[in-house]
Formats: sequence, structure tokens, C-alpha cells
Amino acid sequence: MNETILKNHQTLERATLGGGCFWCLEAVYQQISGVSAVVSGYAGGVMPNPDYDSICSGQTGHAEIVDIYFDPAIVSYRDLLEIFFVIHDPTTLNYQGNDRGIQYRSVIFTHGDSQTATAHEIVKELEDAKIYSNPIVTQIDMAPVIYPAEEYHQNYFRQHPGQGYCMAVVAPKLAKFRAKFQSLIAPEFR
Repeated sequence: MNETILKNHQTLERATLGGGCFWCLEAVYQQISGVSAVVSGYAGGVMPNPDYDSICSGQTGHAEIVDIYFDPAIVSYRDLLEIFFVIHDPTTLNYQGNDRGIQYRSVIFTHGDSQTATAHEIVKELEDAKIYSNPIVTQIDMAPVIYPAEEYHQNYFRQHPGQGYCMAVVAPKLAKFRAKFQSLIAPEFR
């Protein structure tokens, strides 16, 4: 599925990020100009073809991630990472809010040396500026095999905006993004 997106849109690049529950990141990145697709999934573990139940056990080592397909002529990889560092806490090891476990770790899976360099540059800039009171623990690694999550996880916030978790956790992150990155919001979401 993910490779098909790239084959059908040869100008697109791919960013893979994990910062807690993938529903939160998916809801934000779907609203950005230049983003063509966001696929919730799993990456960075040892079990092939994991499913949500195995991920939640914490035994597979996978992180919940979003695979973002974007047009770099419209939105830069740096922009995507700057948003990433605003909408989650990169200083907490293996948790975000009440979501606890290795599957909720802060991680950037890069697709090439340029992305790796940009990720390290931004982390250094944030640390030098002392934006956070604790050290950034975001893992930066080359992208491993990425597995799409089950269909019921895709477009979750769009389909369930009134669900409790969505109202309590996803909606505030989306609001935080919208307040800070107004210029990057796609016209259909303004």
C-alpha cells in the first residue's frame, strides 16, 4: 500500500514519525498543505506483520507511527519535523501523557541521509535553545520495514471525532498545531 502511493506520485517524499498514539499525529498531518496521504502503522520492532494487539503487549518493539507522503515543493521535511516537536513531548521515554509503553516512544525513521541530517540539526537547535527543560530522547534511525495498521485505525479522528480519547487527547493536539502553524493548514481545513 505505502509503496503504491510513491509509485503513483513520483514527486512525493516520505516521512515516518512516531510520537505517541498514531491517531494524534495522523489527525494533524492530514491537515497540512502538500501532504497527499498519511498512513498509520507500525515500525521498528522484531515481529513481522504485527497487529495492534501484539503492539500493545510491548513485546514486539514496534512504535506506532505515521507514514506521511508529502510534496517537498509545498511543505518541507523540516516543517514536518518542526510540527512534530510541537505536538508531542520528545523528552519522555516510552510514553506520551497516559499512553505508556515502547510503542509510544518518540522516534523519527528517516528515508535517506538528508532526512537524517535534518532531524539531527533540529534536535541540536532545540537543545541549544533550551526549549525543553529535560533532554530530548527522540530516537533517530533509518527507516526499517513499515507495516500499515489495521483499516479501523486509518482516518480514526475523522471518523470518530466524538469518541472520548479523540476529544480528550487528539483534539487538543490538533488545536495546538492549528494555533501555531496556521500558514501550513490546507485550504480545505481552514
